[in-house]
Amino acid sequence: MTEAPSVAKSPPGLDFTFDESVSEWNIPGPQWLKLNEKTWDGLASGALVFDDKDRILLVQRAPNDSMPNLWEIPGGAVDDDDPSVLYGCARELWEEAGLVARHVKHVIPDGFNGKPGAVFTNRTGKIFWCKFSFEVDVIDTREVKLDPNEHQDFVWATEEEVINQAIGERKIPLANSLIVNILREGFQLRRSGKETKAEAAAGDS
Repeated sequence: MTEAPSVAKSPPGLDFTFDESVSEWNIPGPQWLKLNEKTWDGLASGALVFDDKDRILLVQRAPNDSMPNLWEIPGGAVDDDDPSVLYGCARELWEEAGLVARHVKHVIPDGFNGKPGAVFTNRTGKIFWCKFSFEVDVIDTREVKLDPNEHQDFVWATEEEVINQAIGERKIPLANSLIVNILREGFQLRRSGKETKAEAAAGDS
């Protein structure tokens, strides 16, 4: 842990921008469900935040919470009164990690047939959610501040460390297969984006 966690305060204005590719989610969750004729009980979101070394932010669940001590990305339920699904993602990022979203880049194709959205249930298997995860640029990656009621620690992990679920000798067991898939697709999408930019730059030279 690079600094002692502290509770995040009330969110700032969350005045972020977003790519056109994610504009579909710039509406409230209930409206998105209705427009897409989905009968899930709700939507959830996750934020993939990378630093300038292409390491991703992982947070460790609190010891007294469900899935204790396991690792995940910041995220949670999109509230019905959130102005949009994207806002819900930015809000959860602030509440869980104290980071302020600057720009939502793209959605992660982590669902069925390579489409965005991973469906999961509650413990009883009776309530269905769909989680959309987005790569999010933040104002300052150095400002991580955790809510100790939800998370106890954080790390910045490389793709190899995520695959191995370990940083050196320290184990960082991921919460579930859903998180494993989100991270795999997130790293791949980020890598593809960098390759595309490099090819474009080479073509312009």
